[in-house]
Amino acid sequence: MTLAPLRDAPPVIIVHALAAMAAFVLGLVQLAAPKGTLPHRRLGWIWAGLMLAVVVSSFGIHTIRSIGPFSPIHGLSLFTLAMLPPALLAARRHRPRQHGVAMLLLFTGALVIAGAFTFYPGRIMHAVAFGG
Repeated sequence: MTLAPLRDAPPVIIVHALAAMAAFVLGLVQLAAPKGTLPHRRLGWIWAGLMLAVVVSSFGIHTIRSIGPFSPIHGLSLFTLAMLPPALLAARRHRPRQHGVAMLLLFTGALVIAGAFTFYPGRIMHAVAFGG
C-alpha cells in the first residue's frame, strides 16, 4: 500500500477521495451510533457536507468517459444530488423511517458501490491499495 498515486493525483481527485473516505468512516459511525441524539444530528450535517463535496468534486473527474465526458458512475452522483435534500428534509420533519432508508441508500449507492469501482485495476485507489 502506498499513498503516492493519490498524492500525485490532480487536486480534484485528492479532494474527492479524502471527502469520500471521511464520509465512509463517518457514515459507519452514524449507522452504528444511537439515532436522534444531538451528536447524531450534528455529525449528520457534517456527513451531508462531505457527501456534497464528494458529488461536486466527482463532476470534475473524467478519467472514464462513456457518455461524453461522463461515465455511469456519474449517475450515482446525480442520484446523490437528488436524494440528499429529501433525506435531510425527512429528518427535519421527524420521519425517521423515511430518513433512515434514504440515508442507507445514499451510503450504499454513493460510497459502497461507487467506492468499489475505484478499486478497479488501472484506477488510482487500486494503485494505492495494491501498488503499481
